[in-house]
Amino acid sequence: MRRKLAEPRIGAMELGLGILLLSTTLLMFGKAEVYMVIIEGEPVISYRGGINGLEATAVESDEKIDTTSELVISYAQHLEKKHDMLLGMLFNHGTYEKLYSYRHLINGFAVDLSTEQAEILGRSPGVKSVELDWKVQRYTTHTPQFLGLPTGVWPTGGGHDKAGEDIVIGFVDSGIYPHHPSFSSPLTEQYGPLPKFRGKCENDPVTKKSFCNGKIIGAQHFAKAAIAAGAFNPDIDYASPMDGDGHGSHTASIAAGNNGIPVRMHGHEFGKASGMAPRARIAVYKALYRLFGGFVSDVVAAIDQAVYDGVDILSLSVGPNSPPSNMKTTFLNPFDATLLSAVKAGVFVAQAAGNGGPFPKSLVSYSPWITAVAAAIDDRQYKNHLILGNGKILAGIGLSPSTHPNQTYNLVSANDVLLDSSVSKYSPADCQRPELLNRNLVEGNILLCGYSFNFISGTASIKKVSEAAKSLGAVGFVLVVEDVSPGTKFDPVPVGVPGILITDVTKSMDLIDYYNVSTQRDWTGRVKRFKAIGSIGDGLVPILHKSAPQVALFSARGPNIKDFSYQDADLLKPDILAPGSLIWAAWSPNGTDEPNYVGEAFAMISGTSMAAPHIAGIAALVKQKHPHWSPAAIKSALMTTSTKLDRAGRPLQAQQYSETESMKLVTATPFDYGSGHVNPRAALDPGLIFDAGYEDYLGFLCTTPGIDAHEIKNYTNSQCNYTMGRPSNLNTPSIALSRLIGTHTVTRTVTNVAEDEETYVITARMDPAVALEAKPPAMTLRPGASRRFTVTLTARTITGTYSFGEVLMKGNRGHKVRIPVVAMGYQR
Repeated sequence: MRRKLAEPRIGAMELGLGILLLSTTLLMFGKAEVYMVIIEGEPVISYRGGINGLEATAVESDEKIDTTSELVISYAQHLEKKHDMLLGMLFNHGTYEKLYSYRHLINGFAVDLSTEQAEILGRSPGVKSVELDWKVQRYTTHTPQFLGLPTGVWPTGGGHDKAGEDIVIGFVDSGIYPHHPSFSSPLTEQYGPLPKFRGKCENDPVTKKSFCNGKIIGAQHFAKAAIAAGAFNPDIDYASPMDGDGHGSHTASIAAGNNGIPVRMHGHEFGKASGMAPRARIAVYKALYRLFGGFVSDVVAAIDQAVYDGVDILSLSVGPNSPPSNMKTTFLNPFDATLLSAVKAGVFVAQAAGNGGPFPKSLVSYSPWITAVAAAIDDRQYKNHLILGNGKILAGIGLSPSTHPNQTYNLVSANDVLLDSSVSKYSPADCQRPELLNRNLVEGNILLCGYSFNFISGTASIKKVSEAAKSLGAVGFVLVVEDVSPGTKFDPVPVGVPGILITDVTKSMDLIDYYNVSTQRDWTGRVKRFKAIGSIGDGLVPILHKSAPQVALFSARGPNIKDFSYQDADLLKPDILAPGSLIWAAWSPNGTDEPNYVGEAFAMISGTSMAAPHIAGIAALVKQKHPHWSPAAIKSALMTTSTKLDRAGRPLQAQQYSETESMKLVTATPFDYGSGHVNPRAALDPGLIFDAGYEDYLGFLCTTPGIDAHEIKNYTNSQCNYTMGRPSNLNTPSIALSRLIGTHTVTRTVTNVAEDEETYVITARMDPAVALEAKPPAMTLRPGASRRFTVTLTARTITGTYSFGEVLMKGNRGHKVRIPVVAMGYQR
């Protein structure tokens, strides 16, 4: 559906529509769908003039769009007029609906029309591409201390009350719950105006009050594609920035939530919650919804608006599902092309790497201009135990208080206390409906329930078990896992009554055997007397482990791919590792994304969705200290200062499946963690940076084999420049060679961003299959100076697997700069 033609002027004859216009009126069009259309001509960010009466609006690399400029406004209006005229000349009014005009980062529009109309549009002069819209999905308190922010980073920025001052983080997510204390505007140290940001604030359609309050500085929602697709339900999705899911409030508070907010649930305080940059402003661009996720055309509109409004950082805990079948290159599509323009405008982009781990090539964030974030387990774990009357102690998880100390209680199985045998069709063993069970037999005892598939599918929840146990007068409950799929993940859930989930099937069998032996029954099987006894331990106190961080099982893995034939790319992904498992953060009481947290103000959930806003918030702190740094410079600072060691000083480990498909720990590689686990304090003062800009990313695309130069021009409006030679020469703080034949040399350039001259000694080490050498062995850089160095890789033996190594640069003033190296050797 792509066609390359010279840019047309407005007008029927120039657009070549004379014959088409007549023919389209005679067609009977079929079912409408949403398409994303890219048009000839530059968007605002790259327009260099040439149209009579419209002066250039292009920005240099890392320069924001001047939204107040009459030139920008006029040219954006010109583009939208072209979009409308093209559609109006091709199709009769009422046979299509234009949803968005994309004017600032890409030149195109989203339109709801039939397949036949899409084919006509794709053949029309001036139309570069027509892509069927596709769906996106989200990648679903303690971490500031774990990352060393209160003592190591916030003091350098003036303390938590200044951390992130005047930095705007944009969140393309499921909205926000504006009444949460994590997002309230402080009574003291109130936020002043921020002239550089020009975002809008929608009003709540119910209360008529603005969603903004100083802390929240912008709030808009994007749902036109979702509405056109028939997926949007205003009763539960909310036609406003209101968070009907919980996910958006959670991610926003991780990055920029207020400091010191008590996390209280069921009468217990689990600590104080804080964002990474608690003084940063929040701009909300809601494009995700509870049941269906979202659509790329809505997300692209949200990103386009966010960059135009003037955000500094974009946090994306979202990524496309499987792309349309006609899409080949991972780096070139409306989503990634929009983000490339966002980075050109000086916006740092953090994106969740995806939750498809631990399998290779499961990443969903591919491009070098994006910071792809993997998820780590931090040092806090919640465990509990059940003590049986026979002396056995069964380990489990349960974020709950204990039963009364030094006292035991009878155990009663839900299946043995049914009010009537006819209720068995309602899965009474799940303990979701207290009206099915006999209160007289449950009261004062510990209720035993079964953990069925309903809990995994979301139709049953531990929260409802807790509520049922409480309403029946039980002193507590035990959930028993009798059968489990390999790799099933169990998270602790806070509950108000003593409760525990026995996740080990063998331990569950021990409990069931003890219960059956101890329980007296008559000849019909009815219980005569409950004699099994037990007590539940205290699961409220976390256990801190020095083995943290570890790469979470679900975190998506490399190698990165360059196309959807899954050919390896010469670019390392993910980029960095950040906390993403069991993260306490704000929740929307309207949120139903997690059934265990319905109606709650906080939730503890996991996913690379939680890892990305950690990086977004830390990037805001770096941006605050170094306001003129490019997105690539910020990314470099985060990556080169990260760590490959856990808190005990041992190499990072990754959760992985064993041969029996149970979970095990293995030594992690850069395909698990990128450069390593983020170290915020070191990132503020990295010593050296590896900088890159728009032209460098263009060179990467142009030198990547298999990417057509016409396709690159379609999405970037730029001619190819091949001076980079190979994609591996892109100035990233990592080196990846997917096909090393013989000897290969790559170049890198570093810039001294420290205040003093510093001499660096360069060393390189690699797995034995590949020889690695860096030259020169040492170099001295004055402040602001840049120097090139080379890294030469030679395949020694052919193993059929990747080899891993690193280049380490040690400065005489204490800076350490490390970049990972991955390569696979091939025979000539």
